[in-house]
Amino acid sequence: MDHHHTPPPSPAPASSHPGWRDQAIAKIEADYQRSADTHLIPLNLPCYAQAGIDLYLKDESTHPTGSLKHRLARSLFLYALCNGWVHEGTTIVEASSGSTAVSEAYFARLLGLPFVAVMPQSTSPEKVAQIEFLGGRCHFVGHAGEVYDAARALAQRTGGHYMDQFTYAERATDWRGNNNIAQSMFQQMRMERHPVPRWIVVGAGTGGTSATIGRFVRYMRYNSQVCVADPEGSVFHAYWRSGDASLTAPGSRIEGIGRPRVEPSFIRGVVDHMEVVSNRESVTAMALLGDVLGRKVGPSTGTNMVAMLRLADGMRQRGETGSLLSLLCDAGERYLPTYYHREWVSTHFGDCDATQQALQTLLHGRR
Repeated sequence: MDHHHTPPPSPAPASSHPGWRDQAIAKIEADYQRSADTHLIPLNLPCYAQAGIDLYLKDESTHPTGSLKHRLARSLFLYALCNGWVHEGTTIVEASSGSTAVSEAYFARLLGLPFVAVMPQSTSPEKVAQIEFLGGRCHFVGHAGEVYDAARALAQRTGGHYMDQFTYAERATDWRGNNNIAQSMFQQMRMERHPVPRWIVVGAGTGGTSATIGRFVRYMRYNSQVCVADPEGSVFHAYWRSGDASLTAPGSRIEGIGRPRVEPSFIRGVVDHMEVVSNRESVTAMALLGDVLGRKVGPSTGTNMVAMLRLADGMRQRGETGSLLSLLCDAGERYLPTYYHREWVSTHFGDCDATQQALQTLLHGRR
């Protein structure tokens, strides 16, 4: 089946009563009211500050489920409820081995719904444990490319609902505002030296975040540009350049971002620029950023940081001033046995010493 034309789920049975749906939506809204907004952290990088360039990270690790995907999961559940796709007792199925599955398991538990995450066998035991802790079940497939069809088949078999984050991420969020991540960023920047960012840098897994931010920037007529940081092995950069949605790629080794195929939620027209980041750069920047912040961040935040530093360095060389803003997608504790483990990194990505020197130069502005 062509994934760009996923048919909507079958209509609700007539017996579905609105009382349960109303309560479900109220529970999600109450959960949202209990959550504060996430912090915007200024990065202390004197060489850029002196040149009139300020860098910021919006800390999405502080959500109840520890990542940016908490926002997506909440939006997907509300979208499915309001569309009449999810009812009392509906089994929720998602194709995800990572943070989206953790966040969806949280909301499924909140609503008392069964949850199944379809994932490759290679998924880390830590992620599996988190999903199971939240009451979810994991269904394993041999290869990452099999997750979509397996999830769809499982939903049909159980009479459940396949959330399909890769199709619905870009449309489940209200991009015009209404407390979305973009509106929050601009509000938090109001008192800064350069309140309207020159660049907003994000990764893309589904493409939902770049779509929300890109649309909001245009709708509000802000003079900001959106850059997507794409990890090595991802198809998105090649698709962005060519427009050929049939392209495929090996897939990304940086958890949570990059994809082996073009996902329906990646809207190439809202992205102004892309930076391809190597695996070594991502893990090295992740560690260096930890030194700047005094805490560990996940690898996709490292990918974002590389793109942000390249853009900031280009601005400085051209004598431009302004601000750059990106996301701290999740905390590093989830990745201690992998991306933070020296042997694991050298086995999977090789020696990072030369990369470290190059990024140190970029970080501290020494040429």
